[in-house]
Amino acid sequence: MDLIDFKLDGYDYATFLILLLVVIAFFYAMITLGGLPGKLAEKRKHPHAESVKLGGWIGLFTVFPWIHALIWAYHDSLTIDVRKLPKDMRDTPEDEDPETGEVARTVAIQATLSGTEAADATQNAAKDGASS
Repeated sequence: MDLIDFKLDGYDYATFLILLLVVIAFFYAMITLGGLPGKLAEKRKHPHAESVKLGGWIGLFTVFPWIHALIWAYHDSLTIDVRKLPKDMRDTPEDEDPETGEVARTVAIQATLSGTEAADATQNAAKDGASS
């Protein structure tokens, strides 16, 4: 007793081959797309590249988290490790303004880290503080 009641010819084998190639192409595309946000984040030296990579793989089949991971891979984030700042640049509780709750040295730290643009912001903050 045979499993099928007809003889397989060349077209049947070609169909099986094409079906196999389509399945391989599908999995190749899924693996490529799943790793895309992580590879982009690593290439751009993103500080959260491992998280972006996980988000890409986890969100692969649900689409929306994958899109979020792709956008996150292109997001330029600035991570400041306050443990590596000089002691005179660290925020301390006595620097906090009791009225606004903001830390006074934040503008100075940003000025030191980002150069002239933040220096202009410091001057503007000083002018605003003097006028109020």
